[in-house]
Amino acid sequence: MHITGKRDIPLRCSFPETFRAALAFSPSAFVGEGDMKCSWTIGMVAVLVVVLAGWKGRANQSQPQQASPAAAPPAVKEPSNQEINDAFVQQISKQIAGHEQDPSGQVFKNIQVDFLKKVPAGRLLLIMNQGYSRALGVNCKHCHVEDDFSKDDKRPKRCARDMALMHFSINQQLVKMQNLAPNLNGHFINCSTCHRGQIDPMAQPN
Repeated sequence: MHITGKRDIPLRCSFPETFRAALAFSPSAFVGEGDMKCSWTIGMVAVLVVVLAGWKGRANQSQPQQASPAAAPPAVKEPSNQEINDAFVQQISKQIAGHEQDPSGQVFKNIQVDFLKKVPAGRLLLIMNQGYSRALGVNCKHCHVEDDFSKDDKRPKRCARDMALMHFSINQQLVKMQNLAPNLNGHFINCSTCHRGQIDPMAQPN
């Protein structure tokens, strides 16, 4: 489609071409000399519309497309303490297969607490996994060197031995007490009695 006159003005031309055509536009091509003033005004309005349309189209083409933001990588879920402990128990259970009922002192190295030496090896894994670790809210690596559980490098492991002896001593005293309220399950304490799932027994519960 064109606006015809002394010079053609194509509607789909580039901005420079549209602008040059607008400058060359003559309203006398459309009307007689008597209506020149009115026609000039109408013609210039039409030309301005064409010029602005061409400018807007060029501006839209020149705007770079904004790249969509890259999706954030999914967060890596850290294993829970229980998942870590279960993995260690599964690994150690394979290593002691066939000796689960043997005394722990004969199956594992460096068991120093006397009453734990007599516990069957398979049961000791349950005591560690479902007892000590849950009572303190920790995993095996809190006390043990990961590549060698028999090492005593970590202070929490050495402290755990002292606490186990204290716990055993208190339970022996509870058995001797005659004036405690009757309890069908007996009177005893364990790690959870004080720790309640936290390393620091004085800390506020989570």
